[in-house]
Amino acid sequence: MLQHKDTTTVSEIKGFFTSSEKVVSVILDILSSLKFSDKNFGFSTACNLQFRSRVKLILLLVFPFFQVKDPWSYASSGLYKILSCGKDVFYRLLSDSNIDWRRFGYSITKQLIKKTVNEDDEPSGNPRCLIIDDTDLPKTGKRVEHVGKVFSHVTRQSLLGFKALFLGYFDGKSFFSLDFSLHGEKGKNKKKPHGLTKRELDQRYSKKRDKSSSGQRRVDEYFTSKIDSAISMIANAISRGIRFDYVLCDSWFTCFELIKFITRRRIECHLLGMARNGNAKYLLNGKELTAKEMARLLARKGKQKRSKLLGYYHSSAIVTYKGVEVKLFFVKPSKRGAYNVLLTTDATLDFERAYRIYAHRWSIEVYFRESKQYLQLGKCQSRDFDAQVAATTLCMLQYNLLAVARRFSAYQTSGELFRAVEKETLQLTVSERIWQIIIELVVEIADILSLDPEELILEIVSENQRLAKFINLKPPRQAG
Repeated sequence: MLQHKDTTTVSEIKGFFTSSEKVVSVILDILSSLKFSDKNFGFSTACNLQFRSRVKLILLLVFPFFQVKDPWSYASSGLYKILSCGKDVFYRLLSDSNIDWRRFGYSITKQLIKKTVNEDDEPSGNPRCLIIDDTDLPKTGKRVEHVGKVFSHVTRQSLLGFKALFLGYFDGKSFFSLDFSLHGEKGKNKKKPHGLTKRELDQRYSKKRDKSSSGQRRVDEYFTSKIDSAISMIANAISRGIRFDYVLCDSWFTCFELIKFITRRRIECHLLGMARNGNAKYLLNGKELTAKEMARLLARKGKQKRSKLLGYYHSSAIVTYKGVEVKLFFVKPSKRGAYNVLLTTDATLDFERAYRIYAHRWSIEVYFRESKQYLQLGKCQSRDFDAQVAATTLCMLQYNLLAVARRFSAYQTSGELFRAVEKETLQLTVSERIWQIIIELVVEIADILSLDPEELILEIVSENQRLAKFINLKPPRQAG
């Protein structure tokens, strides 16, 4: 439990702000109420430690609210007088391979989710969803442990860094980041694995870890496929008591392995995701057809309809895919162009309901953008892989803290809330804001310009310097 010196630390941090800054009080009150034990997560409990792990964790969690980018800049911040120490005190904590950051992250996040359940009396009517997606975490140094070249689907180029696979939870109103894994891509060039020369590979930082340590398990994840990691994370979430109605994912993750995994769960849940409009065969009325062939067949039979609410042309069919019954929706914004394919294991869904649920998937894209902009996601400068995992976990928890504060405040965006935190959600929830974006922007702009709505949304919510100037996000003032 955070108590005694830890509670005192939070009180000292509160002293940096005026009484009119209510959002800060909400965040710090939430932080001081969280319970965890050093022993359960692998934090060092040696009696000769000058500073307790809990105190260091509290400071690391509030770094972004004081314009502290990393431990290097801590000494020049206003927080320094609370704990007068150098950067190595924090880096030793972050680089400890014995700390189970996944277990710690779940422990804190589940407490935060519980707070919203206990204090929010108005149900949203939206389903609970797990959301899977990956993002690029670029790096500038080739000596970071396990760093390599990865292909960016946003820039369509290879970049130095990691692929980070995230699992998020949408409770009907807010998005919480639950879990993640860091991955590399070996590439097709055997002479340059991970896009690096032998000399560059040898110059990367490395260290020995106990085979049974939490840090080694995260290293092992680096070499697994993202599909296997996604399934493992969903299974882990279920085992930790997370219950959900749908798993949402884009076309990269909608595959038979995931379909089979979801349909075999004892809890009642379904998969809903975009499917590739490729050569996969589906069984319809005894005939094997591709998605493209099936869409044309349904159009010829007059099965295509237009949704007045969404402005989309659509048709649907219940088919069998490798022995599993699924429902396919064939969707396009106008009579021109190719169909997008939406796949679900829930045969009871109609198109408009399916599309509304799938719209919640974009909350993870918003999470990526806001976390990179405000919370230094992927910006950890340590060469140690354990520190990269630790920094990403802390970023997740910082975002989740803001998500809870946003539930009980009146700020529409994380940018507004973040700036308010440093000097002190419209009642629209994240899902409602995203839904408005989809309805107002995608339907109108995609129809007028004959663009693919999936690509257009990704372009809007991903990091895009051309669009950044329209967002009007002013740099926050230092609070301390």
